[in-house]
Amino acid sequence: MVSKPFRPPSLDWAFMSTDLLPEPPSAKQIPSQRTFHGDTVTDEYAWLAVKDDPDTIDYLRAENAYAEAATAGLDSLTDQIFGEIKARTQESDLSVPVRKGDWWHYSRTVEGKQYAVHCRRAVAPGEVIPPTAADGQPLPGEEELLDGNELAVGHDFFSLGAFRSSPDQRWLAYSTDFSGNERFTIRIKDLETGETLPDEIPDTFAGCAWSRDASALFYVTVDAAWRPYRVWRHRVGTPAEQDTMVFEEPDERFHVYVGLTRGERFVLIKSASVLTTEVWMCDAATPEASFSVVTPRRQGVDYDVEDAGDQLLILHNHGAGNFEIATAPVTEPAAWTPLVPHRADTRLLSVDAFADFIVVYFRRDGLTGLRVLRRDRIGEHEIAFAEPVYRVGPGANPEYQASRFRLSYTSLVTPGSVYDCDMATGELTLLKRQPVLPSPAGEEYRPEDYEQHREWAAGADGTRIPISLVCRRGTPRDGSAPALLSGYGSYEISRDPSFSIPVLSLLDRGFVYAIAHIRGGGEMGRSWYTDGKMLRKKNTFTDFIACAQHLVRQGWTSSDRLVARGGSAGGLLMGAVANMAPEAFAGIVAQVPFVDALTTILDPSLPLTVTEWEEWGDPLHDPEVYAYMKAYTPYENVTGQVYPPIFALTGLNDTRVTYHEPAKWIARLQSVAKGGPFLLKTEMEAGHGGRSGRYDAWREEALVLAWIVITAGGPNLLVIEPLSDRTGS
Repeated sequence: MVSKPFRPPSLDWAFMSTDLLPEPPSAKQIPSQRTFHGDTVTDEYAWLAVKDDPDTIDYLRAENAYAEAATAGLDSLTDQIFGEIKARTQESDLSVPVRKGDWWHYSRTVEGKQYAVHCRRAVAPGEVIPPTAADGQPLPGEEELLDGNELAVGHDFFSLGAFRSSPDQRWLAYSTDFSGNERFTIRIKDLETGETLPDEIPDTFAGCAWSRDASALFYVTVDAAWRPYRVWRHRVGTPAEQDTMVFEEPDERFHVYVGLTRGERFVLIKSASVLTTEVWMCDAATPEASFSVVTPRRQGVDYDVEDAGDQLLILHNHGAGNFEIATAPVTEPAAWTPLVPHRADTRLLSVDAFADFIVVYFRRDGLTGLRVLRRDRIGEHEIAFAEPVYRVGPGANPEYQASRFRLSYTSLVTPGSVYDCDMATGELTLLKRQPVLPSPAGEEYRPEDYEQHREWAAGADGTRIPISLVCRRGTPRDGSAPALLSGYGSYEISRDPSFSIPVLSLLDRGFVYAIAHIRGGGEMGRSWYTDGKMLRKKNTFTDFIACAQHLVRQGWTSSDRLVARGGSAGGLLMGAVANMAPEAFAGIVAQVPFVDALTTILDPSLPLTVTEWEEWGDPLHDPEVYAYMKAYTPYENVTGQVYPPIFALTGLNDTRVTYHEPAKWIARLQSVAKGGPFLLKTEMEAGHGGRSGRYDAWREEALVLAWIVITAGGPNLLVIEPLSDRTGS
């Protein structure tokens, strides 16, 4: 292997020395006490939760200035990585069109513009294969439905929530958020005239559903705690004040969602807690009719409903931990008859029904898969791929009569790919693979230049924990390579392996990139989730530490070159492992981190709290849960020990994990901990997802990656030369 010292041009290495940094902001301390279950805790930074306090904003701005000063030496490397992301991305691009009725629907990105343009084009006679255009150029006959760039003019933040064309494709309902607080305003556009109707519905949740005749639109609103709990019916052309509430969920554990089935025959309302669901349905042809329940809620029973024409398909976990699929008559939806039985080794994730086929989405051995069943039950087949780690899943499939199934596929080395599967034969047709353009140095991306692996770490209790890993081919296994280990581990959400253009900027600098598939996620089935929640939550943290130690033992990296990264509930993971095993990491990136978990879960007036009791436990009423959470919640367990450098990022308008959690955490670290530095970057015009424009997001990602590069390697970092430049290649 040929290697050489890697030093970005004009890089000031001195920022890595805390002795040469300016002093961090000194947050004022105002002791505030809370007492639960006989335990009194003093929180000197509770005042930071008051968003409209000028002192809060001043402190956040001071932390931003400190972070900017601390990372000033990264400007050149940040510019370099941003240039790599931008160069490798085909900026003008076209999604694979999806057929709905007589129209192809797709989106385009345009070079130099932040947001997508949403379009449609009429289906030509006999046209079966989706149309394409070179370099994202408009398709002939294209109709522009919505241009995010035009909507975003004059706003620092823009997010599109609902985007639903009516069944007759006359109307488009869409919603926008210009602050990042996820309060959307719905508007309706006439697709025949191009005019936007005067209808305007503020303060809505993200989704919506049309009636079959497009005369009515159903949508959801939230309560004071940001819980979606009411469904309303809006008559097109009437003021929002005249809308009718058709459903209300009084139980604070439950969130409400509304949608239209694929065949557009039923409007479904789903009321769901972490563990329990209840589905209501209404004939979409009679929007004035009342909703009827499919089957009443039973604690711990989670189910979904799919319209299969002459019957319903019910995906459920009643007596089936990994879920099974049942059929039910439309006229008697609570009468379930088993169709696809439960398997201990296979977690069923979803089911899509078509006129002649059923497609089952599942998870087995830590990997996702798809199985196609004939409705006449003559046969079935699985859609298989050969790579050791990958992610496959359903794509957009709005046509009930379709004979081809759209799916997406990716791996750590295979860019995102869109296939059509002939459901009768299983034959796959590749429609598009994400383009990866040459680097600024002119190097072409070749998957064979990289290698991916599935590793297994041994957890503290002996449990085998899967790790997905990718690196440049020829990366040394002597502990000298820098590495980034990411994780999440909550809500049964799986961090499946996928291709990332930004990650190439790490791999080509000699990094190993790994994903820890820890308990609390869903990678290994339902029990994988239940073993990493509530009074077993610490398994999530010890699993991640075990994965880090495994990478070191196997020579993939060393602890002084290993950076950890996680966001949201994965940010809780970052804070917990920082307290539990700071020596295991050279640095930690925590994005919108849920680090003041106990304080938040004790307050039922805050967004999401009551619902979260089924995920974390109820510390307000249960002293055992209180003691358990107090033992791991990151903010309350900061000590004077030596911590690695920590980079926390948050958004002022985040309603999921409020900005004050990382703000308090960093303030306490700066006050009592050794080591560091501890940096906080707050986006003052953003929410949970960070900056909204793609170029802005790339710039922020480039900064984070530059911080990771230097934190993991410093001036001794090695970069592997392109394989194409090696002798004999």
